[in-house]
Parts: sequence; C-alpha cells; structure tokens
Amino acid sequence: MAVQRKSTQRGISLIGLVYNGVVLACVGLVGAQVLPTYMEYTAVIKAVNKAASEGGAVVEVRSTFDKMAQIDDIRTISSKDLEITKEGEKVVVKFEYQREVHLAGPAWLTMKYAGRSGK
Repeated sequence: MAVQRKSTQRGISLIGLVYNGVVLACVGLVGAQVLPTYMEYTAVIKAVNKAASEGGAVVEVRSTFDKMAQIDDIRTISSKDLEITKEGEKVVVKFEYQREVHLAGPAWLTMKYAGRSGK
C-alpha cells in the first residue's frame, strides 16, 4: 500500500519578493550612476590613445586630446591633467582621476580611474 505524501508549496513569499525587489532596485540605481563614469573612462582611453599616436610634441598631444574631449564630451579630465613622456621613440600619455557619485544622504561612491596609452 502506497503512502501519499502531502505536497509542499514552493516559491517565494511576499516578503522575499519585496526584499529581492528592493535589492535589485538599489543595484540598478547605483549601476545607472556608475555606468556613465565608466563610459567616460573608455572615451578618455580612446582620446589618450589617439593623442599619443598622432602627436609628437607635448603641445600637439594636448591639442589632439582637447579636440577628442570636445567630441566625446569628456569633462572630468583635461589636457593639463595628462602626464606626457617618451619611452624610446614612442609617446606615452598617462592619466589619473577620480569621480564621486552621490548615493543618498552622506553616502558617496568614489571611483578612481587611471590608465595610459598603448594598452
């Protein structure tokens, strides 16, 4: 004779659903504020690489970077913030900056970006 077992319910409770929704909303809000800073960082990398490949003199590198910064709407860093050196025959442009994103109340998220041409 087979014994029938009571079926147990499976799924997520209302409290679990609300908790997961709040966590996903917070992650989405922070991600929506961080993504533009990362996109600007990739634009800075692109501008630095172009400036290093096209310019020979420091003035030319800064001028090329400023033109690319206008096109790509780079506001966080300017050509004055670039460290321009030569390694052999190659122009190397390094940069470093930080961005702060206000989260809520006294909470801020600070992101530090750094890079160099040729990577």
